[in-house]
Amino acid sequence: MKTGIFGGTFDPLHNGHLAIASHFYHQCGLDRVLFIPAAWPPHKPAGPLASFPQRLAMTERATRGQRAFFTCDIEGQRPGRSYSVDTLNQLRQHYPTDRFYFLIGMDSLLELDSWKEFRRLPQLCHLVVAQRPGYSAITGQTELPVALQPDFCYDPALPGFRHKDGNLLIFLKETDCPISSTQVRTALRQHQPVEQLVPAVVLAYIRQHQLYGADFVKESH
Repeated sequence: MKTGIFGGTFDPLHNGHLAIASHFYHQCGLDRVLFIPAAWPPHKPAGPLASFPQRLAMTERATRGQRAFFTCDIEGQRPGRSYSVDTLNQLRQHYPTDRFYFLIGMDSLLELDSWKEFRRLPQLCHLVVAQRPGYSAITGQTELPVALQPDFCYDPALPGFRHKDGNLLIFLKETDCPISSTQVRTALRQHQPVEQLVPAVVLAYIRQHQLYGADFVKESH
C-alpha cells in the first residue's frame, strides 16, 4: 500500500490542508493519506494554541467520510517532542509492507538538516515537497541544501532526486495555497467570516469550544 503522511499542527485544520492533501493523493498515486497532528512540535517552542485532543478532534471531523483521508493519533501516544523520524519508525513497525510518502513544505526541506536524525528520513520514506509561494523550484544538484547533496542525485526524468538507498525526493505541482492557520485564527479573533476557509464541521467545533476567540455557537446535533 502506498501511504501518504501529512503531518502538521493543524491549529486549526483548514480547507487549504485538504486541497494540498488532494494534490498529494492524486499526483503520487496514493492509496491513502494519514493526517498526523503533532502533539508537541519541536520547531514551535511556544506550542499550538489548541490542545492536542482538540486539534485531533478537528482533524478527525474533517477527514471523517473522506474515502482516502484518515486521522492518526500516533504522536499523541508518545511522551516528549514529536519528531518525524520517530513517527516514521513507529509507522514502519505498524505497517511493514507499506511504502511511505512523507509530505513536507519547501521551507522544511531547506532546513531539513536541523531535524532530528535528518539523514534517516529519506531512508525510511520517499520525500514529497509542496511548493510554497516565494520559493524557487529546485532543479539541480547544487540547489539542494548542502547537507543533503552527498545523499541525492538529480534525475531530470522525475523531475526530482534519487537517494542513494533508492527512495525519491520529488515535488508536487499546483500546491499554492492562500490559506494559513494563522489567517484563520486572526479572522476568528476579529470576528470575521471564515466559512470559506475551514470545513463546516471544524468551524462548528471551534465555536462549540470557543477556540481562538470565536463566539460560542451550540451545535444543532
